[in-house]
Amino acid sequence: MLVQQIDATLFTQMIRAGAKRLNENVDMVNALNVFPVPDGDTGTNMNLTLTSGVKELEKKAAAGSTHVGQLAEALSKGLLMGARGNSGVILSQLFRGFSKGVADQESLSPRQFADGLKHGVDTAYKAVIKPVEGTVLTVAREAAEKGISRGRQTDDIIPLMETVLEEARASLNRTPKLLPVLAQANVVDAGGKGLLLVYEGFLAALTGDKTSYHVEEPAYTSDLESLGAIAHERSAQSHFDTAEIEHGYCTEFIVKLNGEKVRQYSFDEEQFRTDLGEFGDSLLVVADDDLVKVHIHAEQPGETLTFAQRFGELTRIKIENMREQHSTLLEYEGESPHTAPVVAPKVTAKKKPHGIVAVAVGDGIADIFSSLHVDEVIQGGQTMNPSTEELVQAVERVYAEHVFILPNNKNIILTAEQVVDLVEVPVTVLPTRTIPQGLAALMAFQVENDVELNRRRMMESVDAVRSGEVTFAVRDSQYDGGSIKEGDFLGIQEGKIKTVSNNLMATSQQLLTEMLTDGADVVTILYGQDATADQVKELTNFMEESYPEVECEVYNGGQPLYFFLFSVE
Repeated sequence: MLVQQIDATLFTQMIRAGAKRLNENVDMVNALNVFPVPDGDTGTNMNLTLTSGVKELEKKAAAGSTHVGQLAEALSKGLLMGARGNSGVILSQLFRGFSKGVADQESLSPRQFADGLKHGVDTAYKAVIKPVEGTVLTVAREAAEKGISRGRQTDDIIPLMETVLEEARASLNRTPKLLPVLAQANVVDAGGKGLLLVYEGFLAALTGDKTSYHVEEPAYTSDLESLGAIAHERSAQSHFDTAEIEHGYCTEFIVKLNGEKVRQYSFDEEQFRTDLGEFGDSLLVVADDDLVKVHIHAEQPGETLTFAQRFGELTRIKIENMREQHSTLLEYEGESPHTAPVVAPKVTAKKKPHGIVAVAVGDGIADIFSSLHVDEVIQGGQTMNPSTEELVQAVERVYAEHVFILPNNKNIILTAEQVVDLVEVPVTVLPTRTIPQGLAALMAFQVENDVELNRRRMMESVDAVRSGEVTFAVRDSQYDGGSIKEGDFLGIQEGKIKTVSNNLMATSQQLLTEMLTDGADVVTILYGQDATADQVKELTNFMEESYPEVECEVYNGGQPLYFFLFSVE
């Protein structure tokens, strides 16, 4: 069987098959988490990310596109907006680079496909501030390098993909030699395994494997079509009188940028967004090469369209009368639009100088964050990393001149950093890796300080805090101190396993002792949903008896999986 070109149909089948192969093996990828803790989520993040991309790809294909470059672009957009966790962001960047590399191609030869893979690797490496070898980046790079070489020797896509897959598998098996922590845990890199599964799906589609390529949509996927919902969610949080609607027409459209017009009027995305802001509010703009999607609430939608038209052709225009919709809604809910309404602040009210978005896990922690100036708390963390779009939505809901994002998890930092280029408001991502670091940053925040002073003081507090957590092992493993048995309790400090035993309280006390070696003024204990009142009391008594000079604060964090979180300052 000879396959000399990847056309639009075959490309779609390959992506679907790759997504299906990954979807079927999510639990296996999750199980490769380096730490034997119950929150390995690399497979989940990659699966949710890729499914979001497939959804956008299928929309483009259903619209009749027969151009591989266009389909790859749609895939890239869906991946970016649905990206979750480091693994999801890196996967999105691999395909973003691929889409740029094949943008002009209606179909792909072996050489063009291999070049696309290489473009993807280059983009992904640039997206990661400190690339680490022995990860999915290595697997992608070494597989692409072999693909480049094979692509210049064959006119058949199948042997090229076989070479890519063979090298990806070999590279994955080498990851423990590059990362000692993988060798110690006796696993290969989880992200690399996820990518390998995607490549296996690619080859299955190329060889005509009779696999059903339909992908079940996870409950947490999102897509670009929700732009309007993002903006509406921001304004729908309050009840208000119809007369209070200042800009009455919900206006959505897409601009197909025209090269000549773009040159004539010097199109710049940031300036375009700023100029459109003069026509109304609830503005969202997503631009990618030759398309610009716009959502705005305008009082004179015709003027908005006329302005946008100078840059190209308008399509998918939708204008809805929001005053009429609002009156109908109130009547449907059994209210008169003039019956003692609770009036929301007008959007013309002055924005506050700072807003904060933070990721938390556990209702207790969320409540604490809300009491410390956090405007939007996103439930996430280890067991379910929020997507790029969820963070975008949260930022857009904050009515402030500047927004800080606290990821509070090392696996969410890269996702949060994608938001900076996707929203209009200036955003600063503080690279908080733990809940205690997030709490320390919030305690240092001062409303009256400017952005830079707040950033500096918050990060100084982050650097000064020591973070610990107590959980349990989901499988046998090894660490620097010896062996771990399934069910053992693990004491972890700053991401490193420090204490292990089969007794929860012994592990917790040993970890606190380790963390207090250099002394401290304050210890904060956040107990999780599985910790009992007796266990909390026993740990509090331990602190009072062993460290009477240290102030100890205890709060109900309500976090799953982790019995205790410790903050030492």
